[in-house]
Amino acid sequence: MTPQTLLDHIDQGHLWSDDAVASIPDDVAQAYQTALQVRKLREARGEQPRGFKIGFTNRSIWERYQVFEPIWGTVWNTTLSTANEQGEGTVDISHMSQPRLEPELVFGMRCTPPSELTVQSLFESIDWMASGFEIVQSHALNWKFKVADTVTDSGLHAHLIVGQQVPLKDVAADGAQLHALLAAMSLELVNAGKVVEKGSATNVLDSPLMALLHFMKTLRQCPGAPDVKAGDVITTGTWTDAWPLVAGQTWQSRYDSPLTGLKIKLV
Repeated sequence: MTPQTLLDHIDQGHLWSDDAVASIPDDVAQAYQTALQVRKLREARGEQPRGFKIGFTNRSIWERYQVFEPIWGTVWNTTLSTANEQGEGTVDISHMSQPRLEPELVFGMRCTPPSELTVQSLFESIDWMASGFEIVQSHALNWKFKVADTVTDSGLHAHLIVGQQVPLKDVAADGAQLHALLAAMSLELVNAGKVVEKGSATNVLDSPLMALLHFMKTLRQCPGAPDVKAGDVITTGTWTDAWPLVAGQTWQSRYDSPLTGLKIKLV
């Protein structure tokens, strides 16, 4: 598939054909180059990158999806929204392909991290953190894919809604303290008033901060990839499984302090 064909599927919410899936090479490095070409097409038509998503950081679901390494993709001004002061929002999923919901922790970047990437240097580069819901999608039927397919499919990103921002300086004095705080956190994912799954931040490469560290190293090893910059949002991966969505549902996340959860309605 050409980059334009891939973008057409994203716009239209159509599944890939079996022949199209079979035509995607297994080479992950090549898949990132294809995804970067799709990124250029989106920028050329006026979309603006707003940050990144990190996927498959939750090692507890690797076997289920047969993907055994983290991936990343771009978050856009057209795929990013903010919850209201009550932590609520509405998301239109009508043009998404097999959408699923992932409760995640989102970082807002204060600056570009330095060349020497450590837990501390990342801590100093982050402005805030927040709860988030990423809606992911797959254009491969029944979510059956190879890792290169998920990279080619723009990292499976469809939408990100971000909750109340918590300044890092209010919760931790340094990177080690932030890692410890996050690693001890858990959440409940609620659908129609019932808890459907409980998740732990340790699922996400031991903590979202460690997921960010892995991502930064991977990003900077990818030829042609843009670096993280001030103002970027980075969502760090789901603490639970990814749950299938249908219009009319209401989902909620409940986090340990200091994060406040989110509530979204799907239309």
